[in-house]
Amino acid sequence: MTESTAIDRATELQITDATFDGPHGTVPIRIYQVPGTEPRSGLLWLHGGAFMFGDLEMPESHWVAQQLADGDRIVVAADYRLAPIPETLAAHVPPRPGHHFPVASEELTALFEALVSTDLAATTTDWAVGGASAGGNLAAGVAMRLRDEERATALGLLLVYPLLHAELPAFRPELAAKVAQLPEASQSGPAAVADLNLHYVGGNAEALSSPYAFAGGHDLEGLPSTFVLNSDSDSLRASGEAFAAELAAAGVDVQVINERGTVHGHINGPDNYGADRSITRIHRWLRDIEHDLRDSING
Repeated sequence: MTESTAIDRATELQITDATFDGPHGTVPIRIYQVPGTEPRSGLLWLHGGAFMFGDLEMPESHWVAQQLADGDRIVVAADYRLAPIPETLAAHVPPRPGHHFPVASEELTALFEALVSTDLAATTTDWAVGGASAGGNLAAGVAMRLRDEERATALGLLLVYPLLHAELPAFRPELAAKVAQLPEASQSGPAAVADLNLHYVGGNAEALSSPYAFAGGHDLEGLPSTFVLNSDSDSLRASGEAFAAELAAAGVDVQVINERGTVHGHINGPDNYGADRSITRIHRWLRDIEHDLRDSING
């Protein structure tokens, strides 16, 4: 691991840029910690971006990580490998090569295991994993791999407006009405989501059925305590709500929130009340699972 350290005076955080040598090459990471503290838990946080976009500078990564780090918790954000940008989007953004599933899923699982088993970022071994949108998909895939391969244990799973199903579940009438009021480009209906998902797996339709590509609809028993936070007017809320119901049916401790008055990506725009509300909810849930762990140890 290589690193360089700076102090963000505005937030009183020590922010360290580093790298992790993963199974597919070097992964840039950014570590957020209050100086002079010894955090007792950690969060691996993954930004969204339709599997093709996003980086450590976007608010959904940098701002969110800043908000969630405190004296008891270290946060590590990962700049995972992105899927290629196809020629079909050339009118909007230049095409770019990239990596299809399972590359990002495998390297993030390896990173999580390293965080738990080494002093890569902190001495704590109690780590949750979370992400937003496509990052929520990847976080769920990491949790599924950890459960199945018994490589490490996640303290919790944090999913913010996630995409978790290969096929978008049907909308309830209330959600359908809200999505219909969005600009057409923002509606992301079932056909658009199906195209996105197929692109993520490199056009391999069989890979869509992998529980590590899309955890929804699979056996979820044994996953860690999970928090699902959905945007209100967002087609992907259908996936988040369905996944929460599947978790509950599998006996997993789950909380689900619909952040009223928000649209998809709302924590990527920190200058709105919905983002602040969501960060407060996430903080509360993280503290709850961290306290539950310590109570079980002390009890």
